[in-house]
Amino acid sequence: MEPVRSRSPVLLIFAATVAVLIGGAAGQLLAVCGPFTDVTDPTFCPFVLEIFYLGITTGTTPTTYDPASSVSRLQMSAFLSRTVDAIRRGGRRTSLRTLWIPKNAGVLGLTSVGSGPDHLESDGVDIWVANHFDASVSRVRASDGALLQTWTAAQSARRPLIMMGRVLVLGETTPGKIYQIDPTGTPGVVSTVVSNLPNGPRGIAFDGELIYTANASVSGSVSIVTPGPTLPWPVSTVTAGFTTPFAAIYDGASVWVTDDSADKLFQIDPAGSIKGIVTVGTTPGSPGFDGANIWVPNSASNSITVVRASSAVVLDTLTGNGLNFPEEIAFDGERVLVTNEGGNSVSLWKAADLSPLGSFPTGTATSPRGACSDGVHFWITLNGVDQIARF
Repeated sequence: MEPVRSRSPVLLIFAATVAVLIGGAAGQLLAVCGPFTDVTDPTFCPFVLEIFYLGITTGTTPTTYDPASSVSRLQMSAFLSRTVDAIRRGGRRTSLRTLWIPKNAGVLGLTSVGSGPDHLESDGVDIWVANHFDASVSRVRASDGALLQTWTAAQSARRPLIMMGRVLVLGETTPGKIYQIDPTGTPGVVSTVVSNLPNGPRGIAFDGELIYTANASVSGSVSIVTPGPTLPWPVSTVTAGFTTPFAAIYDGASVWVTDDSADKLFQIDPAGSIKGIVTVGTTPGSPGFDGANIWVPNSASNSITVVRASSAVVLDTLTGNGLNFPEEIAFDGERVLVTNEGGNSVSLWKAADLSPLGSFPTGTATSPRGACSDGVHFWITLNGVDQIARF
């Protein structure tokens, strides 16, 4: 027997409709179709009812569908938007009954980690936290927030990166370093795979072959690291065009680097050369990618620049919604979260239409900095109180 494969909600909708037709339900229809008295064609009624029950169409009145009228481009945009919203029914948050948003700091799930938690990343099961001040890396179980393990000797730890079944962590040292953790091994001292990066690396990304680091040394640069079976991994560095690179992200096609002195988002090629430049807000921080757009938080201008990844076109500049020294972006498959380090809060947007969903406090003097998602919850580093929060 062929194994059962998961299917998207759209395919399930189609399959259900076909099943209704094949099953002969059409022959049981009367002269009306659900609430609509003007739909009498038994072939099309199941399709009409399907999109009515999913909220994609509401009809022209409570009892009429107006089946013969044309659909304008504006009406079609409404139908497509509601279809996207209908897909949300198949999301993990819906099935796990976690559609609520924490409205105050008292309902956040908190886990104490090392000193100065900087950024964090999910491997799909656990959350990995780089603790900058005590040179450690914490492993936290995402299902219940339990602190599982701690690795040590990761001096000036920053930005975990999950790749090749390993956890890499930047060392913002002089010279810069990359540490490695084997999640299947016994916790202890991290191993060092690169020890000759330029001073002060602050961002890291991986494209499936190469590692890219954003180095904020006196003469800013981007380094390209080639992972391999022998250590140390070779490094090449490019300085042309960069001032003080801050963070890096891979969108599935290109690597992008924010430069917080130049107020730019750079698109780079595998050699580290700049092939695209986008002007963003003042002091851009750690961007996020929602599958189509790159969201760049601009800390000094309290804004977010939304850039279409495929064309490098700025779609919008978002302000308000509680933005206060925004630091990092995370995406959970539906919503975009930004940490507000200066406002002790986080802000949410709906990724599909860039609409604001509100701003929510994380607690006094918490200084939220890093953010990631495990697909259900957001996780936030509370740098000021040495904890991470499940949001």
